[in-house]
Amino acid sequence: MPTGAARPGHEEENGAMPKQKTHSGMKKRVKVSGTGKLLHERTNKRHLLEGKSSRRTRRLSGVKELSKADTKAAKRLLGR
Repeated sequence: MPTGAARPGHEEENGAMPKQKTHSGMKKRVKVSGTGKLLHERTNKRHLLEGKSSRRTRRLSGVKELSKADTKAAKRLLGR
């Protein structure tokens, strides 16, 4: 291979840093709002719903803001 040719995955040899990849699992679970907040769906709403009360399933519907403790790590995984 010629010495000046760039190899895939070795961009730093040219002086450019490699791009950071977004964590694919996190981008499926979290949505970023217009103001930058991280929103996620509540858990326990996927299956076995017959055994859960209607009051409980209604409470679990909708989206919720990610907790402050998890926001920093989630934003880092999203590349923000």
